[in-house]
Amino acid sequence: MGKKLSEMTLEELWALFPIFLTEHKREWAGWFDEEKTRLLPFLPADEIVSVSHIGSTAVSTIWAKPIIDILIEVRPGCRLDDIRPLLAENGYILMSVSENRMSFNRGYTENGFAERVYHLHLRYAGDNDELYFRDYLIAHPDAAKEYERLKLSLWKEFEHDRDGYTGAKSALVRKYTNLAKEEFPGRYAPADAVQ
Repeated sequence: MGKKLSEMTLEELWALFPIFLTEHKREWAGWFDEEKTRLLPFLPADEIVSVSHIGSTAVSTIWAKPIIDILIEVRPGCRLDDIRPLLAENGYILMSVSENRMSFNRGYTENGFAERVYHLHLRYAGDNDELYFRDYLIAHPDAAKEYERLKLSLWKEFEHDRDGYTGAKSALVRKYTNLAKEEFPGRYAPADAVQ
C-alpha cells in the first residue's frame, strides 16, 4: 500500500496531481451546482454571504484544469475555525490556512484525482477578486483567449509545479482583475459593506 496523502512531500503530491488542462466541459457548471446544493445544508446559513463558482471552469470559452473552484464568503466576525470541522466532516481536506483564509480540496486520492475534484476557498465577504476576474473574462473574449494562451504555454513547463504555474499567471490575472474593478465598480460588496 502506498503513502497516505498526508505523508507525501510536496514534490510527491505535485507528481501525483499534475497540472492538466482540457477543453471546457458543459457539465462543470452542473458539478458546481450539485456541490453547492450539497454544501448549503450543513453550513451555517446565517454566516454565509455567497457561494460562487470561480476559476477557469466558470468561463465557458477557455481550457481549464478540470477542478471546480468554489468561493465561500462569510460574514465579518464569523470564526473560520467554526466552519472548518463542518467541511472536514463532509469530505474536504484542509490545504492551507492564513489569517483570513482557508483553502480545502475534495477529490484527491492516494491514486490520483477522483472523477470530480473541488478546491474550496473560505474567506470573508469582500475578499473576492476572483469574481471580478471571472466576470472580466466572460465579458471580454479576447482577454479570455489571451489568458488561455498563457495557461497553455505554461502547462508543460509547470506541470509538476503548481506554485510556479500560479506565479507565472499572476501579472495577467492582476491586470484583468484591476480592469474589472474599474469596469464593474461595486459589483461585489466590500467586506465593510456586509452587515
